[in-house]
Amino acid sequence: MLPLERLVAQAAADAGAAAPEAEVQRVLQICNACRYCEGFCAVFPAMTRRLEFPLGDVHYLANLCHHCGACLHACQYAPPHDFGVNVPRAMARVRDRTYAVHAWPASLGRLYEHQGATLAVALVLGLALVLALTLWHLGGVAALWRVPGAAGFYEVLPHGLMVSLFAPVFAFALLALGVGVARFWRGAVPQARGAGADAVAEAARDVLSLKYLDGGHGQGCHNEDDAWTLARRRAHHAAFYGFALCFAATGVATLYHYGLGWPAPYGWTSLPKLLGVSGGLALLAGCAGLWWLNRRRHPLHALPEQRTLDRGFIALLALTAASGLLLAAARTTPAVPVLLCLHLGAVLALFLTLPYGKFAHAVYRSAALLKWALEKRQPLGLSLGGE
Repeated sequence: MLPLERLVAQAAADAGAAAPEAEVQRVLQICNACRYCEGFCAVFPAMTRRLEFPLGDVHYLANLCHHCGACLHACQYAPPHDFGVNVPRAMARVRDRTYAVHAWPASLGRLYEHQGATLAVALVLGLALVLALTLWHLGGVAALWRVPGAAGFYEVLPHGLMVSLFAPVFAFALLALGVGVARFWRGAVPQARGAGADAVAEAARDVLSLKYLDGGHGQGCHNEDDAWTLARRRAHHAAFYGFALCFAATGVATLYHYGLGWPAPYGWTSLPKLLGVSGGLALLAGCAGLWWLNRRRHPLHALPEQRTLDRGFIALLALTAASGLLLAAARTTPAVPVLLCLHLGAVLALFLTLPYGKFAHAVYRSAALLKWALEKRQPLGLSLGGE
């Protein structure tokens, strides 16, 4: 048995159920005979390059799927037909399995089986740790409600203490996520032939524009009914670019602190503040849109077992954005210590769950889009399929 097959078989045995990969293999065989949806997204042209679907290819195609629902609403074999073809739901189940199967360390892949508890424990631990460090530094509970001086929130938690807390957690999260994606890449994408800058540029454009949330015709995907909508694409864009702006604000502030010797706090017209506030507002708006859309998903799209993970992740992102905005607004009030604890606790929880939560889907999907950009440039006889 090949390495990926062993990993999947073990994960299926641990879960006490048949692997969802078998359902994807079944529906893709039907789709490969029909091919009505070939122009909808990258999944179907990538599918037509294959006669069989080994597990590496199943994981790759599942992460190439953006869950837009266009194929489900167009399919003549969708429920209630006896074939029961539901590509978005089958792919969604396998995507979760992809993150668990390739997780590093492997033992932490089990966190995906208890996603709600994972998020809750990470948030509680993050809040508790930041609060404990704050109390230790300030010397008592009474100090949690006071107006900071010229040093701002660095009087609550010094810069060095925050770096020593967050840097190792963030570094581990990046390492764990990187190892997981590398395992996915080796399983689904053997050494590419003729990889070039044009393929990388195309993949980057597809990632940054969320091309495959356009339903294949540019009018959007489906949500609660058969009507096309661009709402999911716009909400994802607001959340993604809002997060990117917040990350950029942290990067610029780091450059100011270490490169230019300009420590925080920064004024409202400074670049870190402008990036952070605009990013926080966009992230909050995107999270609100994603939450509303998630609650209105078509019943054949939605996966009940994924609601906790999806909504928990959206709530954690929203808490991170809202607490950061409140902290910026209240920087001259006695609420700064409490709001700083809340914000840093949420950020720490986000870092702790980075490789083992919903955030991983963006990285795996980007890798799948790069694979498709490489694969489509190869002759049909040179499949880049998995093991």
